[in-house]
Amino acid sequence: MKKASEKCTALVLGGGAARGIAHIGALKVLKRHKIEFDMVVGTSIGSIAGAVYALGASLKAFEDIALSTTWKDLADFALSKTGFLEGRNLERIIEKVTENKGFEDTKIPLAIVATDIENGEEVVVTSGNLARAIRASCSIPGIFIPARVNGRLLVDGGLRSTVPSSVAREMGAGFVIAIDVGYCVRKGRISNIFQVLFQSIQIIGSELNKHERSTSDVVIEVPLGEDIDQMAFDKAAEIIKAGEDAALKSMPEITAKMKKQGLL
Repeated sequence: MKKASEKCTALVLGGGAARGIAHIGALKVLKRHKIEFDMVVGTSIGSIAGAVYALGASLKAFEDIALSTTWKDLADFALSKTGFLEGRNLERIIEKVTENKGFEDTKIPLAIVATDIENGEEVVVTSGNLARAIRASCSIPGIFIPARVNGRLLVDGGLRSTVPSSVAREMGAGFVIAIDVGYCVRKGRISNIFQVLFQSIQIIGSELNKHERSTSDVVIEVPLGEDIDQMAFDKAAEIIKAGEDAALKSMPEITAKMKKQGLL
C-alpha cells in the first residue's frame, strides 16, 4: 500500500453494465466544472468510462457509441463451457471507445479492477493490453467467457469491488470521489438462467455497495429505478441524463470539501 497523500485526488467509477452509461453524464459535469483528478480507478463498465477519462479520449464519441449500442451488438454466442458469449464484440467496442490506445497513453494513472476466477482474488491491472483488461473487468461470469490477462483468468471486477474506492486508497489517494450507479434487485418471477445470473449479481452487488461506498469522501449516487436494469441499453439517453443530474446535485458538496482540503 502506498502512503496516502492528501493532495492526491482519485475518481472511482463503479460497475453496473447498462446502468453505468450514467458515468458519461457525470463525467461531462465534472469536466465542465474543471474538477481534476490524479488517478482513475474503474471496475466493470466503470473501467471503460475511466479509461476514456484517463486517456483524454472523446466523451462525445463515447456517448454516441452508447446511444447506438444494443444488447444484440454484444451477443457473439460461443460454444464454451465457461460462458455463452465470446466477448470479442465487446472488446471491439472498447477498442473503438478508447481509440485503440493503451495504458501507456493515459494522461493520468489508470487502474482497472477485475477478479481472478481461479482463486477469487481481486486483481488491479495497470499495464498490458488496455482493451483486454477492460473486457475482463466487464466479463459477467457465466455470460462472457473469462479473459486471460497477464497470465490470470479474469472476470467482472464487480464480484470483489463494485465501487473500488478502497483500491484508490491503497494506491495513495487522499481524497476520493466515487460514482455509484447502483444495482437493480427486482421483485418478481424468475423464469430463465439469464435472469437467475443477473439477479444473483444484483443481490451481491447491492450488498457490496453498502460497504464499498464508505471509503469515499464524496459519492455521486445516480438514482436509477427498478425499470432500468443492467440490460437497459435502449434507455441510454435517460441514463446519461440521470448521471448528469446526479453530478450537478453533488457539485456543492464536491466543491466545498475540495476547497476545505485545498484541492481547488
